[in-house]
Amino acid sequence: NELTGMGKPAKVQKLLHAPFTLHDRLMGFIDNEIAHAKAGKEAHIIIKVNAMTEKLLIDKLYEASQAGVKVNLIIRSMCCIRPQLPGVSDNITVRSIVGRFLEHTRVYYFANGHQNPNANGKRTHRLYCASADWMDRNLFRRIEACFPILDRKLRRRVIREGLKSYLVDNCQAW
Repeated sequence: NELTGMGKPAKVQKLLHAPFTLHDRLMGFIDNEIAHAKAGKEAHIIIKVNAMTEKLLIDKLYEASQAGVKVNLIIRSMCCIRPQLPGVSDNITVRSIVGRFLEHTRVYYFANGHQNPNANGKRTHRLYCASADWMDRNLFRRIEACFPILDRKLRRRVIREGLKSYLVDNCQAW
């Protein structure tokens, strides 16, 4: 790719990778949650990253909030989104968990209307682990990887221990 100077993107099936597919797919996942909210289905996004500064994704999260999507952000350090602004980000909460150990996990959860199981009876939410924070440098100027968690037991564990436990923490959160 001449623009990034990083060559051609690899053709992979499930892996999302920056600077080629990750940003566009994240924007699409948020658009999908917006469509679910407008259709009256469950629409929920949980993002756990160290930093969130990328303007287009932030604007898309504001759009999602205005459409009725519940957005929970777990951000360790820099965060340029302003939660709980009337009419703009009413449905967005931001939590920061501080503690003794530096946290590096990045997890992206999209409900994908999962209250309605697919034809096989499986929940359809999307769950990804990634190396990328939601920053310009990570999404456009570095090689970063994002992969889906497909195993059911591991998905439950990542959601329960990697996301929900952070959302209920009342000791080291602000």
